[in-house]
Amino acid sequence: MYVHRTKYVYEILKRFGLEDRLPYDTPLLTNHKLMTDKEKDPKVDPTLYRAMIGSLMYLTTLRPDIKFSVCLRDRYYSNLKESHMKAVKRIFRYLKGKPKLGLRYPAEGGLDLIAYADIDFGGCPTNRKSTSGGVELLGNRLVSW
Repeated sequence: MYVHRTKYVYEILKRFGLEDRLPYDTPLLTNHKLMTDKEKDPKVDPTLYRAMIGSLMYLTTLRPDIKFSVCLRDRYYSNLKESHMKAVKRIFRYLKGKPKLGLRYPAEGGLDLIAYADIDFGGCPTNRKSTSGGVELLGNRLVSW
C-alpha cells in the first residue's frame, strides 16, 4: 500500500505538470484567506480544477495532513479564480516534498477508543460559518477524522 500511494503521488504530479516545481513545507498558508469576489483575480477553467481536487480527494483517505486543505479548496467550485488554482497547486507542491508521508496501521496496540474535537464559532472569513473537526483513535490507530 505504501509503495502504491507514493507512486500515485508521482503520477498525479506528472499528470498536472507539477513534477519539476519546487516543493513546499506546508499544504496551506497560515491565515489563508481565499475570497470569491475579487474583481482583479481572473477566472480559471473549472475542468482542470475539478480534476486536481478529485485526484487529491482520493489521497485524503490515507493522508490526513492534506485533508483540511483539500476540503477547503473544494468549496470554491462555483466561482473559480486564479488564486484558488494557486492554492491547489500548493497542495501538490507540498506532496512533492513529502510523497511517502501517510497513515500506517500497526497490528499491535490496545482497543481503547479516544476522541478529540475542535470547534470555532464563526471563523470562516468568507461567510462567518463555524468550522468543526475531530479525530478518533482506536488504541494507537487513527480510524476517523
